[in-house]
Amino acid sequence: MIDRPYWLDRIRQALSRSRVVALIGPRQVGKTTLARSLVAPDSLNYFDLEDPVSLARLDEPLTALAPLSGLVVVDEVQRAPDLFPILRVLADRVAAPATFLLLGSASPMLLRQSSESLAGRLEVIEISGFGLSEIDPLASGELWLRGGFPLSFLARNEADSRAWRRQFIQTFVERDLPQLGFNIPAAAMRRFWGMLAHYHGQIWNAADPARSLGLSEATVRRYLDLLSGTFLVRQLAPWHENIGKRQVKAPKIFVRDTGLLHELLGIVDHAALLSHPKCGASWEGFVLEAVIRHVQPDEVYFWATHAGAELDCLLFKDGRRIGVEIKRADAPRLTPSMRHALEDLKLDRLHVIYAGERRYSLAENVEVVSLQDFCR
Repeated sequence: MIDRPYWLDRIRQALSRSRVVALIGPRQVGKTTLARSLVAPDSLNYFDLEDPVSLARLDEPLTALAPLSGLVVVDEVQRAPDLFPILRVLADRVAAPATFLLLGSASPMLLRQSSESLAGRLEVIEISGFGLSEIDPLASGELWLRGGFPLSFLARNEADSRAWRRQFIQTFVERDLPQLGFNIPAAAMRRFWGMLAHYHGQIWNAADPARSLGLSEATVRRYLDLLSGTFLVRQLAPWHENIGKRQVKAPKIFVRDTGLLHELLGIVDHAALLSHPKCGASWEGFVLEAVIRHVQPDEVYFWATHAGAELDCLLFKDGRRIGVEIKRADAPRLTPSMRHALEDLKLDRLHVIYAGERRYSLAENVEVVSLQDFCR
């Protein structure tokens, strides 16, 4: 087991100021374990909507929930979207005897009823798998290969880790999507997800995968939005600056967990990863997720022009513009693209994150740094 004090602190802080807190993230990422450290699973205040007993208790939700006080946990809340209007009523009580921690595997926007019913009342915490700050620094390579899902990262060996990831992918397309109310053929979604892995780190264009799969572009975009809304894919939006240059307007696509990415690509070990054509793109996605998790930006984008200038990550944090360029190189140098990003985007600082260990400066406000140092 790995303790996760960072997430527990965030949950407690959110509960101290909000009557309803949603802890959201992909399945099997550790949400239930965290919640059970706050409320015992055999408590009357704990509802697991995959448990028939909990479902029976919530046949009359207002009757079941209204008398409770203290912290109330509802796990797998996306299975009961009709519960959200009841939670709004309970959250608006003047006395507020209870606060609610909702655990979910889909974004509030995907569950439209939750975003509408609890608008202005819901504080959302998006949780991911293990991060660099939670593991032994010597295990960062293993985290990159296996990904951050606890049961994948903590598996006894690579074979067990891969078996868990294969099962996760199969369960998601065969069970989880239908439970969310989406009637999508499992084989079609599995093929799309596998094809998406080959677009990892690239500008998205729906036309090519739609043609390859024999689907409409609208259907392909719907599949992509479902994977994004269940925290398995990141659509990194492009930033547009008023600079008089033609800029890229389509998002970049990343499979958020590199362990799942490697399983979808058939990468079995470190040697296969380092020799794979998607090695650089995989490492870019790994760094991107680590950076976003560490900085907790207000907004995040990438930037690119049709002339070739590009910035891998543009972070807006407390009114500052922070650029991040990701280089899997021994000794990155200042490039024309970096100069364009500094000037055109008016960056306060540019970090060049690379696979080495030594920190050094390239120019004023431009520093080369290792991922471990950046996330420290």
